[in-house]
Amino acid sequence: MPELPDVEGFRRVAQHAEKRQVRSVQVCDAQVLRGVGSEAFRNALQRRYFAAPQRHGKWVLLPTAGAADSPWVLAHFGMTGSFEWCGHDVELHKHDRVVFDFATGQLRYRDMRKLTGLHLARGQDEVDELLAELGPDAQQIGAEEFAERLTRTRRGVKAALMDQAVLAGLGNICADELLWRARIHPNRATTELGGDDLDGLHREMRAMLRDAVRAGRVPDDASWLTGHRDEPDPRCPRCSTALRKTRVGGRGTLWCPACQHA
Repeated sequence: MPELPDVEGFRRVAQHAEKRQVRSVQVCDAQVLRGVGSEAFRNALQRRYFAAPQRHGKWVLLPTAGAADSPWVLAHFGMTGSFEWCGHDVELHKHDRVVFDFATGQLRYRDMRKLTGLHLARGQDEVDELLAELGPDAQQIGAEEFAERLTRTRRGVKAALMDQAVLAGLGNICADELLWRARIHPNRATTELGGDDLDGLHREMRAMLRDAVRAGRVPDDASWLTGHRDEPDPRCPRCSTALRKTRVGGRGTLWCPACQHA
């Protein structure tokens, strides 16, 4: 599932459309449109100019230039979505659901499973309403707010990190990587975390996301926990202990019993 580093990559893809006029909008599959029909979606965006794309958590926000109530496209990518920039001569992929056409190329929303999709908002107020239940972006939140939000309720720290209402952007892979780096057990209660634990989590999160965003994904390098997820006999890249696999909050979880004490 795309997480913050992947979605930041999609935002960079969308930069190809910045300051470009939408010549046409082709809705190949209206099932990915949320709360708006194909005709209304096309009419709202044709001949508009896209401004600089933004990201909040796992969402990419595409404002159009103009008045305060100018339309925005809000894109969520579910488990299989992406933005692709293609030349006009590139044949449509069978999972290209919506195509924004520009003089210089096409921005395509591609998604196999169609679990989420594209929303249309009229101005900043509607954008705020659509994103109202999200917490602060994980790459932007400060240490004090991070600690306050994470410890509001008593639950396992991994579940709290993945709760988009607490913190927007982290998913299963990022949470496992972060907790391994910070040497914290995924089931440890947030209320048991001390100040040093919380400061360390925040510091490791910023470092991990910085490196992952630069790579455009959570790297599967040998020095990262992620690089060992699919091995038949995974070992901790820090201490070589056999890694354990379990389920936390219904999600497959990888952790080191030597490094990450309960």
